[in-house]
Amino acid sequence: MSESRGPGRRPGRRPGVSDTRGQILTAARTIFAEKGFDKATIRGIARAAGVDPALVHHYFDTKEGVFIAAMRVPFDPAVIVPLLLNGPREEMGERLVRFILTVTADPQAREPVLALIRTAVTNEQAVAMIREFMTDALLGRAAAALGIPMLRMEAAFAQMFGMLMARYILRLEPMASADPEELIALVAPAIQRYVAP
Repeated sequence: MSESRGPGRRPGRRPGVSDTRGQILTAARTIFAEKGFDKATIRGIARAAGVDPALVHHYFDTKEGVFIAAMRVPFDPAVIVPLLLNGPREEMGERLVRFILTVTADPQAREPVLALIRTAVTNEQAVAMIREFMTDALLGRAAAALGIPMLRMEAAFAQMFGMLMARYILRLEPMASADPEELIALVAPAIQRYVAP
């Protein structure tokens, strides 16, 4: 039995201007804030946005994809982690530090990263959500691929997180104005110790 659409109503897009992607992102931010990354689901985000879950998959592919877009993360861990892991293991520390400094050198890419850092130190709900995302999508994935304990991966992350805090939020000198190559030479050996086999 077909559903009645009412007089003159046609199937397809909703009437008027539609920003379905924007509606999904707005709903996702709310769901992630309320439930955290782990407990948020594509179905729940779709329900909150008033769309079919297939549409969420169409725009963002995965829950990680929705999170990345909703939180404006400037890279996709599912893509970047394998790229960073590809190469000599003894250069891993340098690749990680170079990646972080390269991403944050671009003001447009830096702003979402700094927003996440600021949010992580000021908002309890956001802290849980960011922690779950970082643990599941980034650090856990990297630790598993490298075959190292999670504690070592978290220690490497903590050092790089601190470097970004000092450089871009606290603006401690001389770190804030240091040449990226100088910082890479200084920080990469410490990161390498954490990620070595």
